[in-house]
Formats: sequence, structure tokens, C-alpha cells
Amino acid sequence: MHASASFKEMAAKLHEYGVSAFPVLDDDGTVIGIVSEADMLPKEALIEEPVMITGILRHRDEEKAGAVRAADLMSYPAVTVAPEDSVEHAARLMYARSVKRLPVTDEAGRLVGIISRADVLSVFDRPDEEIAREILDQVIGGDFKLDPEKFTVTAKDGIVTIEGKPDDTSLGREIIARARRVQGVVTVRDRLGYPLPERRSAKP
Repeated sequence: MHASASFKEMAAKLHEYGVSAFPVLDDDGTVIGIVSEADMLPKEALIEEPVMITGILRHRDEEKAGAVRAADLMSYPAVTVAPEDSVEHAARLMYARSVKRLPVTDEAGRLVGIISRADVLSVFDRPDEEIAREILDQVIGGDFKLDPEKFTVTAKDGIVTIEGKPDDTSLGREIIARARRVQGVVTVRDRLGYPLPERRSAKP
């Protein structure tokens, strides 16, 4: 939606596409803000109960109630992600900023897509066999250059169990930490057999 779009145009587009928010663009197609249903509600509230509502609206809400263009109504600056950002990064931003969706922008700030909470959560639909195979082949065998035959990785409902005997405790901890970042993993159960710490000999 262009920054000059009217309130009526915005309301119509929200209804037409069945969405609760959309990015606002300038003349160059750069994302400059977001307009959501929450941004538009103050106008409806003020129209319905002008005396009572005006007293409890915050100053910014009063401004939004009088806004007629997207540029005046939008929340800014827009919180965005890049196409190469990880799903985990997008999820952390959504959680930290309490937003339901993020515009995806290129290096120039132009819109290339939208990622929603549903998109982020969809990674947990990933097949268990695929998750286990990635951890075994790409994490243990690839990232850590270890023999996958010496480890057993199983996954059920996104819950991963890793068994095996790493050379030392720090290496085992790194494997577990890396496995937790694999897409689709809900949690990791550490069943590695860590080397026993060496006992110090008593001084004579």
C-alpha cells in the first residue's frame, strides 16, 4: 500500500485480502512502515464514543484517530528481515517486538515478501526423518567432521535424541547446541556418553 493511500482504501484492502496488516511503501517501493487493524481502530472508537474515548486515548492514538493517509496512520519504523535471514531470527524479532508478521526487504529496503507467524511455525511440520538425517550428515558429519557411524540420531514429533561418545565434553556440548538450531527441532535430548573426568593422583 502506498503512503498516500486513504483510510477507506486501507480498510477495503484489509477486507479484500483477509489480512490484518500490510506494509506501507514510498514512491521508490521502500518499506517505511506498517498499518494494522490496531492502528485503524482508534478512528472507529472515536467516531462511536467521541467524548468518552477521547479521555482515555493516548496522544498517539488520538493522532491516529484523525489520520486520513497511510503515512499518518502507520507504525514506524517498520521491523523487517532480509531474504537470507534465518527463520529463527524472524521468530525472535516477532517475539521481541510483539508483531505477527515481518516485511522481507532487499538491500535497498524494497519489499520482496512477507513472513508471518504461520510461516515461522510451518518449519515444525518438517518430517522427523529429514531432521535426523540433517543432524547426522550435515551437523555431525559436516560441521564437526566426525564419523556419523559413531552416533545415533532419532527424532519423533520434532524431539531429537542424540547418542554416541564424543572425544570430550566440550565437543559433545557443541554438537547438542548446534542440533538445537536445526529447523524443525522442538528440543534435543542429550544422551551422549561423555568421558569421565580424570582423577588427580594424591600427592605423597
